[in-house]
Amino acid sequence: MKTVIAIDSFKGSMTSMEAGNAAAAGVKAVFPDAEIVVRPLADGGEGTVEALTTGMGGRMETALVSDPLGRKISASYGILEKNKTAVIEMAAAAGLPLLSKEERNPLHTTTYGVGELIRDAIRKGCRHFIVGIGGSATNDGGVGMLSALGFEFLDKSGQPVRNGAAGLADLAEIRSGHVLPVLKECTFRVACDVENSLCGELGCSSVFGPQKGADEKSIRQMDQWLFSYAQLTKEHFLQADENCPGAGAAGGLGFAFQSYLGARLEPGIRIVSEETGLEREMADADFVLTGEGRMDEQTAMGKAPVGVAKLAKKHGCTVIAFAGALQEGFAVCHEIGIDAAFCIQKRAVSLEEAMDRDAAMQNLTDTCKEAFRLVKAVVGVPQ
Repeated sequence: MKTVIAIDSFKGSMTSMEAGNAAAAGVKAVFPDAEIVVRPLADGGEGTVEALTTGMGGRMETALVSDPLGRKISASYGILEKNKTAVIEMAAAAGLPLLSKEERNPLHTTTYGVGELIRDAIRKGCRHFIVGIGGSATNDGGVGMLSALGFEFLDKSGQPVRNGAAGLADLAEIRSGHVLPVLKECTFRVACDVENSLCGELGCSSVFGPQKGADEKSIRQMDQWLFSYAQLTKEHFLQADENCPGAGAAGGLGFAFQSYLGARLEPGIRIVSEETGLEREMADADFVLTGEGRMDEQTAMGKAPVGVAKLAKKHGCTVIAFAGALQEGFAVCHEIGIDAAFCIQKRAVSLEEAMDRDAAMQNLTDTCKEAFRLVKAVVGVPQ
């Protein structure tokens, strides 16, 4: 019997690999001879760097970079040494949580620190990049990131434009003569789970601007500036497409990656599953175990466990999910491929108790053991 395990982190409690190993112990308690494969799981958002780096035997690195307001901070990213791949979350350098509510203003926030992370990874030998671009505090079209890599964005007088979306109002010229030459050797896979265009009613300014501190006036202005930026970009890069699904992700960072760096914008779960060989392991598996800290109707709307289930069903696997809490609406996940779901709590407990790492791991092991006792009672020992 072969079981493949890919469980998302239980935020604030278990990492993806800790949850996977805890579930594996439960299976082994019932089927000692089972073949078990544990893979890290993330969807490109928070936790992706840790999941992929630790799960694939990589190492964590830190770099001194600029935060959204240009202040120096220490940001972490991962390196997978085997194939010289850097795993980066843009939020480590330009994320909304780095700012207080009073500081949030996309007219002035920059993605420059994201470019500094890429530059640091290049200096350490990386030529391939996996970048998650969720949770940004920015709306600068990725100009900050690109500037850190050597692209020049100049005003009419030939001076660099200001940081943030406001700088796009002055943009008159783009130069690429001082871009890092090694970028030609680099490939980028960008985890992007939104399909918003760069501009318009469904563009980044209109949809995501308010949560970043933009008012109605600045939303209209930023949308116009980004449109002009896109037209100027297309004079230099024929592949530039402001309507590309995901171009509006992270305040236009998706557009910058696609247009200037030739990146592929892809669902995070696809990138993670391909990089870890997850679907390949499912090809001859009997069971696939997945889950996350809380399962509800939101899980069915493209979150990582459902992505795992869809892959598993392509290969006829039985899919069992485990969660710290099963909330109203979770049953809709059955329609998308999760055959059964179990809450790992044994009794009513406080949130603090539920999130205790050691207790959570033991609860997951015990719940998985009971689920597979049922498997054994119903079907015996699968071959």
